[in-house]
Amino acid sequence: MSATATIIALPAVDGSFRRVELREPTALATSSTPATSRVAFAAGHVVADPLRSSVGSPTQIDWDATLGIRHRLWDLGLGIAESMDTAQRGMGIAPAVALELGRRTIAEAAARGAEVVVGIATDALDAGERDLSAITDAYLEQLTEIEGAGGRVVLMASRQLAAAAAGPDDYLRVYGDVLRAAHRPVVLHWLGEMFDPALAGYWGSTDLAAATETVHTLIDEHAERIDGLKMSLLDEAHEVAFRRRLPSGVRPYTGDDFNYVPLIAGDELGHSDALLGAFSAVPRFASAALAALDADDAAGFRAILGPTQELSRLIFEAPTQYYKVGVVWLSYLTGWQSHFRMIGGFETGRSLLHLARVFESANAIGLFEDPERAAARASGYFRGVGVDG
Repeated sequence: MSATATIIALPAVDGSFRRVELREPTALATSSTPATSRVAFAAGHVVADPLRSSVGSPTQIDWDATLGIRHRLWDLGLGIAESMDTAQRGMGIAPAVALELGRRTIAEAAARGAEVVVGIATDALDAGERDLSAITDAYLEQLTEIEGAGGRVVLMASRQLAAAAAGPDDYLRVYGDVLRAAHRPVVLHWLGEMFDPALAGYWGSTDLAAATETVHTLIDEHAERIDGLKMSLLDEAHEVAFRRRLPSGVRPYTGDDFNYVPLIAGDELGHSDALLGAFSAVPRFASAALAALDADDAAGFRAILGPTQELSRLIFEAPTQYYKVGVVWLSYLTGWQSHFRMIGGFETGRSLLHLARVFESANAIGLFEDPERAAARASGYFRGVGVDG
C-alpha cells in the first residue's frame, strides 16, 4: 500500500456510503505443518464454474480452483473436512458430485500426506423417503464409496431420518448399523436447525437434554468405532458439558462458529478440537493461532484468533445456512478464486449490505494480505450491480 491511506466507499443502510480506510495486513507466523496440540479441520467450500452455474442447472464445479483451495488450506497446516455443508451439501451440490469431490480430495491428500475427512449423507434419496432401511442403505452406499477410496467419513445429519424417525430408538438403529459397517473411525455430526431447519428435533426430541442423552447412548455403545463428534449447536455451555462426558478416545470437535476461541483453548478439564467452516474464512489466523498453542502460548492463541470471532459471528448470522456466501466472498476478495459466483446462485442469499459489513469486519482485523486488491474487487462488484460510491 502507498504512504497515502487508501479508502473504500461501502454502501450503508440509509443508501449513503461510508468511507473506510484500508488496514495493513496483520503479520502472522503461520505453520505449514498440522498442529500437535489440537486436531483442526477447515470445512472447504466449492468454487463454481462461473460461466455455467445457474439456478436449476446441474452442479457445475471449477475442479482446478476448488482443489487449489484445498492445497492452500493444507499449506497452512489445516486438515480438510470435505463435502460438508460448507461445500453446499444439500444446498446446491448434487449427491454424485459431492462423492466425486470427496474422492478427488482424498486422492490429492494422499499424494501429499495431508489430512481429510469426507461427509456422507442420505441426499441421494428422494426428499420424501421415510423407510428406515432405505435411509440406512443410502448411508452405507456412500460409506462404501468413501472408504473404498481410502477415506474416513463424517456421518452427516439426514433430513430424511429427521422426518422418518418415530423417536430416539430409530436414530440408534440407523446410526448403529452404519457404525458397525465402518472400517475406519467415524466422526458424528450434530448439526443444529439454525444451519438447516429440516433438522429440527434431531435425535428424536426437540428437548436438548433428551437429545443429548440419545447421543451419549450412541457414543457409549459404539465408542471404539467413533473418532469424535462435531457439534454445531452454537451453544458454548452445552458443548463444554457434553465433552466432559465423552469416553476416552472420542474427540469433541467444535463446529461452533460463534464461540470457537474459548472452546478450542479449553479449560482445566479439557478442550475441543476443531472442524469449522469459519477456518475456511480465516485460515491464516487459524494456522498462526494453532502454532501459538503448540508452543504453549495460550494467550498468544487468544490474541491471534480472538479478533476473528466477531467476523465469524457476522458471517454466520441468521439465516445461518447462508454463511457459505461470506466464506466465498472472502475467498474472492483475498484472491483465492477469480469470481464471486456460487453453485445454484446461492450468493444471492446475502444482501449487498451484508457483504459490505463482512468486508469492513475483515479489513478491521487485517485479514486481507493485499488490501488494495480486495478493495478493488469489492468496489468492482458493487459497481457492477449498480451500487457506486
